[in-house]
Amino acid sequence: MARKIRELPTLEQLEAELKREQYKNNYGKALGSTVFTLLVVAAAAVLIAVMLLPVYQLRGTNMAGTFQDGDIVVAVKGSNYRTGDIIAFYYNNNLLVKRVIAVSGDWVDIDKMGNVYVNEERLDESYVTEKTLGECDIKLPYQVPDGKCFVMGDYRPVSIDSRNKSIGCVSNELVEGRILFRVWPLSGKKFF
Repeated sequence: MARKIRELPTLEQLEAELKREQYKNNYGKALGSTVFTLLVVAAAAVLIAVMLLPVYQLRGTNMAGTFQDGDIVVAVKGSNYRTGDIIAFYYNNNLLVKRVIAVSGDWVDIDKMGNVYVNEERLDESYVTEKTLGECDIKLPYQVPDGKCFVMGDYRPVSIDSRNKSIGCVSNELVEGRILFRVWPLSGKKFF
């Protein structure tokens, strides 16, 4: 029985095999590092979106003129709202977007023509296209309770808002954030 003797690899073959193994090792490290970086960035983006800058898609026409049905907006979380700010808040598990008209302690009055007065000063509401008293079943003038804000939609004929007892003034704890800007569509009227 004759035994075959195995030939040893040449130096060039060993060097080529070493380079192939090093390439695989470096490729695996680079791939792992890239995947880890992408996961960290995605997690950070989700945390920012949920905790600081939530993104919302709007539904309805109560803010027509400022927003349209389907607009996508970015809000910022916080608790210090002023007259004129547009806020997002939850009511009966629905996200509503309205404009802050008055804050805690302010007196709100609305005349028959739909002109709004806060602390006996008429608001300049250039963003409102159709002024109306709307569905108002509260006794005017009305004082905003502590820890709440009085809100109204910009399209007054259809907006159900703080003028109606069913919604009333919005508690600061229910506010999800102040709308900063519209993300989509890119064109359109600016509101900030």
